[in-house]
Amino acid sequence: MVLRDIVEARLVRYGGDDKQRESTLKQMFAEAGCDNKHLSEQPVEKSKQPNVICMLPGSSDKVIIIGAHFDRVPEGDGVVDNWSGASLLPSLYEAVKNEPRKHTYVFIGFTDEEQGEVGSRFYVRQMTNEQVAATDAMVNMDTLGLAPTEIWASHSDKRLISAIMALAKQLNIPVTGVNVDQIGSTDAEQFSERKIPRITIHSLTQETWNARILHTSKDKLSAIRPDDYYQTYRLLAAYVAFLDQVASAPVTPNPQ
Repeated sequence: MVLRDIVEARLVRYGGDDKQRESTLKQMFAEAGCDNKHLSEQPVEKSKQPNVICMLPGSSDKVIIIGAHFDRVPEGDGVVDNWSGASLLPSLYEAVKNEPRKHTYVFIGFTDEEQGEVGSRFYVRQMTNEQVAATDAMVNMDTLGLAPTEIWASHSDKRLISAIMALAKQLNIPVTGVNVDQIGSTDAEQFSERKIPRITIHSLTQETWNARILHTSKDKLSAIRPDDYYQTYRLLAAYVAFLDQVASAPVTPNPQ
C-alpha cells in the first residue's frame, strides 16, 4: 500500500499535453520500480502516443489487466478524466509488486480513449486467442475522486462486482453501483467484446454528473475530493491483490 502523500504527489503531475502525460506516466512506473525489462511502449495505429505497459510477472500464465487512459480533452486540465485513474497505476503496481502471486499483472496506460478507445481497441485486437483465454479479469479506472467509489454495474462482470463489494464491506469503504450508460463508452468495453471479464470503477453520481465537470474547464485538481480519492486507492490496492486469489477460482453454481 502506498502512502497518501505519494498517491497525491502523483495526481498533481497531470500537466502538459498527451505526449507529456505519457512520458510522466512512464517515468512514474520507473520510479515505482518497473524496470526497463518490464516497462514498454506499444505503438498504436492512428495514434501519436503509444500505450504504456508495465508487466509484473506471476508464477502462472494467468493474467489480470489493470488499465486507465492517460489522454485528455483540450478543455480543463484533465485531472478527473482521467489522470485520476492513470496516475493510480504505478501505486497499484507498488501495492502488489512484493506480494507472492500466481497471476501476471499487466498495468496499461491507454492512449486516445477520448478519440474512441483507440489504445484499448488496438491492444485487444493484438491479443492472441491464447492471451484472451489466459486473462481472468480487466479492471478499468476512469474518472475517480469526485465522490466515493462507484462501479459501472451494468457494464461489469457480476463476479468481479461481488468480490469488490465483499472487500469494501470488510474494509468499511463505501461502494455503490452507479450506471453511466448515458455518458458513452470506456476502455473496458473492448475487453468485453472478447468475453474477458471486466469491471469499471468511477466516481460519477447524479450530483457530480449534473455539476458538468467532465470535458469542461471545471475538470481541474480542485474538483477532486482527496479523502474519497485515497479511499478508492485503498480499496483498489486491496482488490487488485485479492483478485489473484479469486479471479480464476471455479464458479460455484447456485443451489437449485
